[in-house]
Amino acid sequence: MAKFLTGDDPPVVGVRAADAEMNAAIAHARDTLPTFWASYDAPKPTETGHALKVCFTGDGYVEHIWMTDVEKLPDGNYSGRFVNEPSDLLGKYHGDQAEFKQADISDWMFMRNEKVVGGETIKPLLKSMPKEEADAMRARMEQPPH
Repeated sequence: MAKFLTGDDPPVVGVRAADAEMNAAIAHARDTLPTFWASYDAPKPTETGHALKVCFTGDGYVEHIWMTDVEKLPDGNYSGRFVNEPSDLLGKYHGDQAEFKQADISDWMFMRNEKVVGGETIKPLLKSMPKEEADAMRARMEQPPH
């Protein structure tokens, strides 16, 4: 698992569905998904910790949550394990496995030379974090936002 995603339960952050900056980050992440798959399929020795952020929807909720141990399934879908404790997915817990479709992917990341590659949806959240925490996060990103 990526060092970036380890530790005690990573924080869950609420974001409005109409947040333009977050929606732009999701769109950019989806556009650059081939970068993730290229590394996932043939990682360089310095590339580890591949994770996808996946959108799960249900009766009145939308939850985007990081998944590790991603596997491509024979039917064209994917499976992975929850990195966080899901807030709204009743009966699902940290470490549980779940299936999803590529259309449900809202972000991706992996570590390269101990730096986060991808993580587009993390960037808009930096402005709402305490300065010290945001600066530490930027320092861990291969291409930090300005």
